[in-house]
Amino acid sequence: MDIIADSLTKIRNATMRSLPKTSVKKTKLIEELLKIMKREGYIEEFKDSAQPFMIDVTLKYINEKSVIDSLKRVSKLSRRVYVGKDKLPRVYNNYGIAILTTSKGVITDKEARSLGVGGEVLCYIW
Repeated sequence: MDIIADSLTKIRNATMRSLPKTSVKKTKLIEELLKIMKREGYIEEFKDSAQPFMIDVTLKYINEKSVIDSLKRVSKLSRRVYVGKDKLPRVYNNYGIAILTTSKGVITDKEARSLGVGGEVLCYIW
């Protein structure tokens, strides 16, 4: 099972139902994704859950509307999507972000451009 796709789906479903919180599985990669989402202003916070191996994610709303319009998983278990430093994606004319795994760690498309690296595109958020 794809843990990243499952976590993104849980966050997407919670925002569609206007829930204040949701829980996702705890892995190092998911924690890195959530750190980026918090830094970029898409979620309020995340912390360890009372349930073992889970993380509670507090979603961010402005005027009762979710900050996250959509989440899209790009690279899947069946089809990996890699991009070079010259082909880094721009999500909705830089309105959103792309999250990549690179040799420098899990970073956004903007950070990858400044570092001059490419990698595997995990997801788009806008």
